[in-house]
Amino acid sequence: MNAYNAYDVVAIGELLIDFTMERVQEDGYPVMAAHPGGAVANFLAPLAKFGKRTALLSKVGKDAFGRRLIATAAALGIETSGITVTDQAFTTMAFVSRDASGEREFSFARKPGADLLLSEMDIDYEILDHASVIHFGTVCMTAEPARSVHQKVIRYAKEHGKLISFDPNLREPLWENLDEAREQILWGLQHADVVKISDSEVQFLLGVTPEQGAQHIMEKFNPKVVFVTLGKDGCYFQNKTAAGRVPGLQGLNVIDTTGAGDIFGGSAMWGLLNADSPLDELDYEQLRTITQFACVAASLSTTHLGGIYSVPEMEAIQAHLHNIRSF
Repeated sequence: MNAYNAYDVVAIGELLIDFTMERVQEDGYPVMAAHPGGAVANFLAPLAKFGKRTALLSKVGKDAFGRRLIATAAALGIETSGITVTDQAFTTMAFVSRDASGEREFSFARKPGADLLLSEMDIDYEILDHASVIHFGTVCMTAEPARSVHQKVIRYAKEHGKLISFDPNLREPLWENLDEAREQILWGLQHADVVKISDSEVQFLLGVTPEQGAQHIMEKFNPKVVFVTLGKDGCYFQNKTAAGRVPGLQGLNVIDTTGAGDIFGGSAMWGLLNADSPLDELDYEQLRTITQFACVAASLSTTHLGGIYSVPEMEAIQAHLHNIRSF
């Protein structure tokens, strides 16, 4: 694939290394394994795996991890010509500790990381011009120059009729000031056509229930679709014509929830791209089917370590969907 092909989805943001805890040694220190990750890269992974044309605009360090991440994205079928390299900072690293239920605690080596050095000169607008959907989050909006570049790219995409997808992906340790985090999330919501937000982010932003949060976002920001993910409990969905809740898969051996929300988002976008109706006119059954597919994909991803490589096979998703619908 070259930079002038048409893309279903282009994402802008972080490509990084997740060091995930595999086990705890007798002295209490974790044994960590490196996995490719980054919220927007995780989002693209199911789209690429399920046959959509994708590209990533990002920046990595001129180091072994940076080279490996570019090779990994290319092997997945993600266009990498929009990923630039810098010798001014190392590739960002996230250290992910897990509790007994698989829930995570993040620490970051990023002062700054290469992803935060993404600049105006790094952006290939030919890639944006050939995209249908532009996806972003706030992980790379914590500092300059990446914040301003994100905002310029999203404004450009909006002005040129692209569908804008937004997932806040709030990581509190990355923000010096949580009021800034709130401000950037609100900026994202103002520009988004498709919103994927977690129940904890709704609570952080609005202090209300998932249902109230989705309704508030629909009324104040007027997106086409809102998904509020509920962790192991599934997802609440809403557009202007329908709303409902889909449960997550139960009884799984959850190992690591890293990237599950991103994989939900990418899988939901795959379903939206395949829809035969305008997104704000999808009926209850259409939205429920899309959300159920994404919930199953996200749930199955938690049975493996890491984000990008935990995307399940389509056959496994379809098998679980068949069992659910036959029950």
